[in-house]
Amino acid sequence: MMFPFSLRRAGLLAALAGTGAVVAPAAQAQKYHTAAGLRLGKNNYGLTVQQKIFEKTTLEGLGLVGSRELSATVLAERHFGILGPSLNYYFGAGGHLGKNKDTGGFGGFDALAGLEYKVAFVPIVLSLDFKPTVEINSDDWARFPTAFSIRYVLIKDKSSVFDGLFGDGKKKKAKPKSRARKGLFDF
Repeated sequence: MMFPFSLRRAGLLAALAGTGAVVAPAAQAQKYHTAAGLRLGKNNYGLTVQQKIFEKTTLEGLGLVGSRELSATVLAERHFGILGPSLNYYFGAGGHLGKNKDTGGFGGFDALAGLEYKVAFVPIVLSLDFKPTVEINSDDWARFPTAFSIRYVLIKDKSSVFDGLFGDGKKKKAKPKSRARKGLFDF
């Protein structure tokens, strides 16, 4: 029995993938170095600033205002690319300090899981995250907020759109030109 051309091609690709002959390129995690913007949650809102400190790691600072409190949070985040550098997910952890109008000062530990998208051709980053917290010296012992952030890219990464998809994501160094003249049989 003859299979249609597309089924034979799909079978060949599946066989190659099973043997390891087809390898997906490593995706780069981010397309920017510094971004700042607004964070909007159910019970609070504020400012967010992200700074890339390593290839796939950022520090994020949050200044949040709620109906009865103010808080500041610092998070270290690890980013993982999905289908290239524009879409990625991330995990992180950190801590926060704040002041409640009713109970006074409080602090705690934060975890973070989110999804981030760098909009093509526009210096805007959109993210949605879940940031559970453990509270110390507060009426609430734990919180489980989600929030949406929109950031403007202040300092962008110099990589190409296709580096994460077709290349290894690393910048190539130019080879120095040799000034010595080569003969016909010099290789």
